Amino acid sequence: MDGADGARETAGAERVPWDTVVVDLPPTPHGLNALLLPEQSRRYLRRLVPPERQAARALRPVLAQLAGAPVPGQWLYDTTARWERELADLQRIVESPRTAVRLVTEPGPLAAEALRTARAGLRLHGLALEAVVANRLLPTGSPDPWLAALAGQQQDALKDLRATCEAEDIPLCELPHLGRDPRGPEDLAGLAAAARATAGTAGPQEGARQGRVEDRLAADGHLVWRLPVPGARREELELVRRGDELIVGVGAYRRVLALPSALRRCRVSGAALDGGELRVRFTPDPQLWPRPIG
Repeated sequence: MDGADGARETAGAERVPWDTVVVDLPPTPHGLNALLLPEQSRRYLRRLVPPERQAARALRPVLAQLAGAPVPGQWLYDTTARWERELADLQRIVESPRTAVRLVTEPGPLAAEALRTARAGLRLHGLALEAVVANRLLPTGSPDPWLAALAGQQQDALKDLRATCEAEDIPLCELPHLGRDPRGPEDLAGLAAAARATAGTAGPQEGARQGRVEDRLAADGHLVWRLPVPGARREELELVRRGDELIVGVGAYRRVLALPSALRRCRVSGAALDGGELRVRFTPDPQLWPRPIG
């Protein structure tokens, strides 16, 4: 399954003379991992060169003598700051509500299953699924038994894929096999017309949300972090607390989430998967939770 990401927003104050930028990505989950590089690189960069450790220039010789080792120069912090700005610009494009993903697949026995897991992975990372493209569909009704059998298998897989898309209200574009690779504007225009005819009005079906925290302290004594992971199954989930981060995995997809400030002062007390939503319960840590005055 391949992904095409249409980014309709540029980063920072710079503008480019295009309304739409289309990025053709490798198969999932590798394509999704490519989209996550800015976020992951920023996290690694902050660990390697924490900005709070930057010392004033006047104190660096003294610190170097006390530590007995050279203190990183200003050039390192300047370079890190430049990389941080550039990576943040890229991350803003990926996470923009105007950025959408179209998944492209050739219908086969595993197409519907791949769509299920990919959709869960996309939502885990806050990306909107705009449409699914069923590509290279063979003609039906051929007198050739070999071609007719292949087309029949493809139609069976397409039926499962169509049912999955209809159940989740995801537009499905069905594109015919041209008998060759597309060549030139005419072939591309024909495929675009077929996509418009089969998908209708396509638009992002899901907002790029990072979940929400539900306050149930008064009723149940805990907070609940609700994370959408549609299509995920219990046996595919992985959940690990690491300091102020929560590592959430769904099959081949994994994300490191920074805990909201309130949850950093809590302990993970349980989790449940219900209706395509992961609900992680956090109980306040008595040693860290602020106590009422009086």
